[in-house]
Amino acid sequence: MAREHAFNIGLPDNIAKCNEFLCTLQKKLDNLQCLHCEKTFRDKNTLKDHMRTKQHRRINPKNREYDRFYVINYLELGKSWEEVQLEDDRELLDHQEDDWSDWEERPDSAVCLFCEKQAETIEKLCVHMEEAHDFDLLKIKSELGLNFYQQVKLVNLIRRQIHQCRCYSCHVKFKSKAKLRTHMEETKHTSLLPERKIWDQPEHYFPTYENDILLCTLSDSESDLTAQEQNGNITIISEDTSKLHALKQTSILNQLLLHEGLKN
Repeated sequence: MAREHAFNIGLPDNIAKCNEFLCTLQKKLDNLQCLHCEKTFRDKNTLKDHMRTKQHRRINPKNREYDRFYVINYLELGKSWEEVQLEDDRELLDHQEDDWSDWEERPDSAVCLFCEKQAETIEKLCVHMEEAHDFDLLKIKSELGLNFYQQVKLVNLIRRQIHQCRCYSCHVKFKSKAKLRTHMEETKHTSLLPERKIWDQPEHYFPTYENDILLCTLSDSESDLTAQEQNGNITIISEDTSKLHALKQTSILNQLLLHEGLKN
């Protein structure tokens, strides 16, 4: 398509759900709709002439319907593809080493498990999830006695299920996250966790998104830390949030897997 028709939808390695993507584009063209401006025309020849003369042989970058077809939209939670792409583009530019005049410090924000709400502290995010979604993460941690590693696995399982538009309580899959949220709120399924044996597995150490800040804000209680230090167990990641934010997720994952290996 790129070589013969000057129609480029991106590098193959950057595309997800390729068959579904091509079927979506085909359906729009069969409906005589321009892929870029999304106007509808009376016949195929008029449509082709329009897309050729107006240089509209590309998809509409503002149409969020296409987001699920590009890998970049799955890389970093809480950021649009435009923000991720802008950061990538900036890395390619040559900057003078001593010129920091345009430097801006951006605080890290954790993203809600159920919607796009962001908060700079775990406390604020937990208040939002409790009030908006009837999900009390701190209460769950306390009642189930979850340590840091178990919290990570539970959060990752929930994040994965929500990403796949599937209720983690009844396992019903929906067409959109909005419909899933409506279902979970109406049925009170946000507070109905799956059995521990389902989520407390090493496979759930792997995050759904890169740089999931919520994972960095999790911590053991003071009593858990004291007990584990006395028992000589593996060192738990510090409760100091500022230090947690400085860790890369690969480092966290390595410690998690090491812990799992020592435990087993």
